[in-house]
Amino acid sequence: MLIDILLFVCAYLLGSIPSAVWIGKRFYGVDVREHGSRNAGATNTLRVLGAKAAIPVFAMDVAKGFLAVQLFRLSPDAATGWMFYIKLSLVIGVVLGHIFPVFADFRGGKGVATLAGSVLAIHPPAVLLCILTFAVIFAITHYVSVSSMTAGIMSPVYMRFVFGVHYRPLLIFGCAVALLLIWTHRKNIGRLISGTESKIRLARK
Repeated sequence: MLIDILLFVCAYLLGSIPSAVWIGKRFYGVDVREHGSRNAGATNTLRVLGAKAAIPVFAMDVAKGFLAVQLFRLSPDAATGWMFYIKLSLVIGVVLGHIFPVFADFRGGKGVATLAGSVLAIHPPAVLLCILTFAVIFAITHYVSVSSMTAGIMSPVYMRFVFGVHYRPLLIFGCAVALLLIWTHRKNIGRLISGTESKIRLARK
């Protein structure tokens, strides 16, 4: 039990690595949380600093989620029926770290990329379909927020109806991911309703 608690703390600390903040400050002298949507994530980094800065931020955030789940291998219960729940606790830890990073004054991002990395470690096929969903919705709307929420909502749908998952804890986890993404995008939802949400276009004239 103590080891599992320590692993949770490690996952939180891993999630707390503020890639957007550190890369922005170190290489551009800019704190992305003071510009754009004031969010410490890959999307706002893209908006404020461009793709050259956003790509490594996105990669690092995905890696945080994936690596955090791999910590379950260090648990003495890794080969027992508790394995999934240990993974779930690590997902919670790393996402909390990303949203409320101890290394960046508890002002982090929305957790989309970190969640994607976590789910990639638990159910890779669902993530691939979610990425495709994100790409299609983004190509149509140019709203990252809409694309992220749609992909998250479709995650448990893909698990159940495309891949035939019947393991209830995994389906509940998928639903929790969807609800978390909606919650972290609540301000975006308000801007979408008011018509003030900004679009991102990768191809410029």
